Amino acid sequence: MELTGTVIALLPEVNGQGKNGTWRKQEFILEIPSQYPKKVCISLWGDKIDQADLNINDSVTASIDIESREYNSRWYTEVKAWKVDKSGAAAPSSSNAGSALPPVTTFSEDESDDLPF
Repeated sequence: MELTGTVIALLPEVNGQGKNGTWRKQEFILEIPSQYPKKVCISLWGDKIDQADLNINDSVTASIDIESREYNSRWYTEVKAWKVDKSGAAAPSSSNAGSALPPVTTFSEDESDDLPF
């Protein structure tokens, strides 16, 4: 699955020690443009953090996997990016986001009274 949008926040990198060695994780918030924009928290793990080299306002396409796991009878869902492609600067994406919205129809006074009911 792929999500395309603008990076609006970079959360601090977290690292630790596990049974397989050290690990690194960084999460970022991707805003997906639409009539009602959605925000998705996406995780990057290990070397993918350096490969993505994300900055706030980057326009990106993230290839993701969604995974849920159970712990103590509660379920936790994580959105993991396995590839992140930058599509350009934020300025072009904001102009493209505006064109993705449906066109606005305007009526003159005469046409607005022509309702069929």
